[in-house]
Amino acid sequence: MVELKHTLAIMRDKGMDYVVMEVSSHALDQNRVAGLEFDTAVFTNLTQDHLDYHKTLDNYKLAKAKLFDLVSAPGVKERKCAVVNIDDEAGQTMLEHAKCPHITYAIDREADLRALDVEVEASGTHVMLENEKFCNEKFCMMPLRLHLAGRFNVYNVMSAVGAALAENVEPAIIQKVLESFTAVSGRFELVRTGNEQQDFSIIVDYAHTPDGVENVLKTARQIAKARIISVFGCGGDRDRTKRPIMGRLAAELSDVVIATSDNPRTEEPEFILSQVEEGVREAIGSKHYEKIVDRKEAIFRAVELAEKDDIVVILGKGHEDYQILKDKTIHFDDKEVARAAVATKFA
Repeated sequence: MVELKHTLAIMRDKGMDYVVMEVSSHALDQNRVAGLEFDTAVFTNLTQDHLDYHKTLDNYKLAKAKLFDLVSAPGVKERKCAVVNIDDEAGQTMLEHAKCPHITYAIDREADLRALDVEVEASGTHVMLENEKFCNEKFCMMPLRLHLAGRFNVYNVMSAVGAALAENVEPAIIQKVLESFTAVSGRFELVRTGNEQQDFSIIVDYAHTPDGVENVLKTARQIAKARIISVFGCGGDRDRTKRPIMGRLAAELSDVVIATSDNPRTEEPEFILSQVEEGVREAIGSKHYEKIVDRKEAIFRAVELAEKDDIVVILGKGHEDYQILKDKTIHFDDKEVARAAVATKFA
C-alpha cells in the first residue's frame, strides 16, 4: 500500500491528471488499496476464476464489491460514480454497495447506456450507443464503427464510455478515440503472416477462463465461413474446477479441438490435460480431437489441419511471450509460433 501511494504521488508530481488502474479481487480482499480514494469505479463482469483463492463465487463477488464501498466513501472529489454492467447478474450487488451516483450499461436490458443494432464482422463491429441518462444536444445516440470484433468488446467499449462520461469527457472526443482505436495485443488479434498462399485465418486471444473461451469462440463463429480449429490449455497451480468446463466449451463451440499446455508451472502438463479432457469428451461427439502436450507442436498441428476459410483460434496466452514450466521460464510467443507454422506449411 505504501509503495502504491508513493507511485501515485510521483505520477501526480509529474503532472499526470488521471490514473486508470485494474484493481484485483485479491487486492481488495487483502485491503491492499484501503485508504485509496477512487473517483470512478467500473464493474465489467463476474466469471469463474480465482476460486483457488476465494473458494466460492459468492466470496469472489463480495470481494469485487469492496471497490464500490471504496468509491462511495467521502473524499476530495464531490461527485463519485460507479459504472456497472447490469447484464451481468452480479451487477446488482455492485449497485447495492455503490452509495453514490451510478451509470448502468447493457445490451440486453434497459440501462443508462445501451448498445443497439450490434453487427459483428471480421474487420470490426458496428453499434449504435443509446445514451438515456445524459441525453442532450451533444449525445443521445452515438454510432460507432469499431476496429474491434465481438460482443464482449461492445461491453468493454460501453464501460469505457461510462467512465469517460463520469469524468466529463466530451462525447465527440469519446467517439473519435474509440473509432481510431485498433486492438489490444493478444485480444482477439488477427495474426498476419504476409504469406499469400495462406487461405485461412489465425486469431490469438488471452482467454483463460470459461467465460473468455465462450466469448471468443462465439465471436469466431459469427465471422467463420468454414471450420473453427481451437488450440487451448489451462494454467497450472490455478483453479482446477474450470478445466473440464473450458474443455466442454471448446468441444461445443469448435469443429476441431487440440488441447495442449498453457503455463503448467509446478503441475504435470499431462495431469492438467487429463482434467481438461474430462470436459472435452462430454461434448466432442464425432468431431476431431487431439491432445498434444507440447504447445509448439499443437499450434503447428492446427495450422497443418487448416483449410480454406477455416479459423485457427489459439487461446490462453495472448500477449504473453513466455511459458512458465516447472523448473524454468522459456521464451514462447503464440504469434511467432503461428507464423513459423504457416511458413513451414507453405515451404
